[in-house]
Amino acid sequence: MIKTITLLVKRDDWTKEEFLRYWQDVHGPLASAVTGIRRYVQSECHDEIIRKDIVELDVPADGVAEVWYDSHEAMMAARKSPEGQALLADGAKFIGRARTLVVSEREIISLDTASKSWMAAV
Repeated sequence: MIKTITLLVKRDDWTKEEFLRYWQDVHGPLASAVTGIRRYVQSECHDEIIRKDIVELDVPADGVAEVWYDSHEAMMAARKSPEGQALLADGAKFIGRARTLVVSEREIISLDTASKSWMAAV
């Protein structure tokens, strides 16, 4: 399984509220029509944590989109499909800048592990 992580910056002529509402209410539902997407998560950026011991990347973001696929081939097929092309075209309506990373995921602490640890502490 692979996923894409995309840092999103709203268009300059959109307010953050307009950006978030459109992303959730219009763009999000378009993703459900794309065959091959296994999971899609939208995360709104609220704040940043600045560390003094590590040089920061100059990468502003209003939101982070995560999309899971079975394989790189499945991702490419999804993006090339008519529904995938419609999703990408729609993104250009409200996204001003973006950076997309294709990654493989290694889960260190799972929801199951975390909930078992919490239950043991109670």
